[in-house]
Amino acid sequence: MNFLLSEEQLALVDSLADLLRDNCDAQHVHKMFDTPGDAVIDADLWAQLVAFGLPAIIVPEEHGGLGLQMIDLAIVAETLGAYAAPVPFFGHVLATLAIVLGGSDAQKTKWLPRLAAGDLLATVALGEGKSAWMPDEWTLSAANALSGVKTLVPNAAEADLIVVGVKEGLGLVEKGAAYTVKRSDGADRTRPLDTVTFEGATAELLEGGKDALPKLIDAAAILIAADAFGGAEHCVDMSVDYAKMREQYGTTIAHFQGLRYQLVKMALATEPSRGLYWYAAHAWDAIPEQASHAAAQAKAHLTDTYLQVTRDTVEAHGGIGFTWEHDTHIYMKRAMWDWAWLGSPTRNRLRAADLAGW
Repeated sequence: MNFLLSEEQLALVDSLADLLRDNCDAQHVHKMFDTPGDAVIDADLWAQLVAFGLPAIIVPEEHGGLGLQMIDLAIVAETLGAYAAPVPFFGHVLATLAIVLGGSDAQKTKWLPRLAAGDLLATVALGEGKSAWMPDEWTLSAANALSGVKTLVPNAAEADLIVVGVKEGLGLVEKGAAYTVKRSDGADRTRPLDTVTFEGATAELLEGGKDALPKLIDAAAILIAADAFGGAEHCVDMSVDYAKMREQYGTTIAHFQGLRYQLVKMALATEPSRGLYWYAAHAWDAIPEQASHAAAQAKAHLTDTYLQVTRDTVEAHGGIGFTWEHDTHIYMKRAMWDWAWLGSPTRNRLRAADLAGW
């Protein structure tokens, strides 16, 4: 059995990396990060990624998409994470996936072609504060008009469509409905989060939204884990490159045994964990009975690893690693985002334990 990526998948990653290398280098990310006022998306880069086909990856071909699998979406998330791309990929693809999984034929026909083409921007509103991420913890109901608060919603201010997690499953709320958005003062300015207050908004329930919820939660965990792996691997490479270049006492610091041990520890924590999100993505597509457990494990372990690797990266860079001008703080803040969204590693390990029947 072949456990490696196919030639087509490797070509997808290489092509996307080339695009990001040309249009989303570190200086560009710093420029976006330092933009005064509320964090915004990089509209030009997002338009290029739309033209590349990213929003269409998981959409069936009959609705204008590419009809690919979760592993394809996950390796894209890894690559975006490696470049700290300031684009609304996460919320948009999860909202699109919610309609793929739970929409009626009419709902799919109405929304999926426009979402795949990037004509509309969508997002998901799941959490309700105090780590209420799971469906059995939600209090909002779409039985009548939708009222209540959703927190940590990616790019709600820019979204044309919000897929809202409710007691009944998943509801669609269009821009212009009765809700207000307040941008959170979050650390990660590459992926802004909002608090959305629904004030009697009209929500159209997805026909199969209740059944789609477990797979949607698992997909979110897998994509976060993939982003975390991409960011952690980049931090390891960045630290090794710096150690080979930086000189002290007449030699490069790569010759110092203490730093060597630290770099090896970072690499050994990161590289073997790639298989966690690969397997979770494969299980999501092919082994549904194992998918939730694998997704929870991947999210927990990789986000924990990412945060620790960013801390080690700061130390490996010495004084310059603590400065605003360096890249390290951008990746650390993305690691914090991955660590917290959809629950902490401890919360996801407890979920994995429950799913394993412990």
